[in-house]
Amino acid sequence: MTTAASLAYAEDYNPEDDHLAAARGRAEEVGVSPIGSGGGAALTFLASAINAKSIVEIGTGTGVSGLCLLRGMQPDGVLTSVDLEAENQRLARETFSEAGFAPQRFRLIAGAGLEVMPRLTDAGYDLVFLDGDKVEYGEYLDQALRLARPGGVIVFDNALWHDRVADPAQRDPETTAIRDLLQRVANDENLRSVLLPLGDGLLAAQLI
Repeated sequence: MTTAASLAYAEDYNPEDDHLAAARGRAEEVGVSPIGSGGGAALTFLASAINAKSIVEIGTGTGVSGLCLLRGMQPDGVLTSVDLEAENQRLARETFSEAGFAPQRFRLIAGAGLEVMPRLTDAGYDLVFLDGDKVEYGEYLDQALRLARPGGVIVFDNALWHDRVADPAQRDPETTAIRDLLQRVANDENLRSVLLPLGDGLLAAQLI
């Protein structure tokens, strides 16, 4: 059985640089909870493994996850990132620019995920990363299945939701929505999935 010490070791296996540290500092200042370092490293790995050129994420925050995704993408790839808060996106733009990414490498859209996603291109994305409102995770999956290309990858952060998902006594709306999402993905014959115990849990599913 993996111990807490081993999980912490895995979480910190890939050290983060000053640009990610700065993005995390901005997140703390505005009260945003970014993806953990282990999950961020997984995003970079996944984007690189599938040679991603087009990625959409819901939940820009201050650019922690976006920077991880950009670093794994192809050199001419474009990240589309959606967030309700324009101020968060201003800080994310600083994060990306300071890390050396040209403005044409990212497109920031201010708005609600479920309002913006229907306007995006069918099968137009190699990877779809979801880190928005947890109660909307089921609806995010509906949209992500349309947006991801065949062979593309869909990733959800907070898939273990502060250890609440594994506890059947926890029945709050967020936990229930995530638990339902996990069951739905596991039962979908068109998806190949894995649940990774990195950070707050990372669910990855590939369209097959």
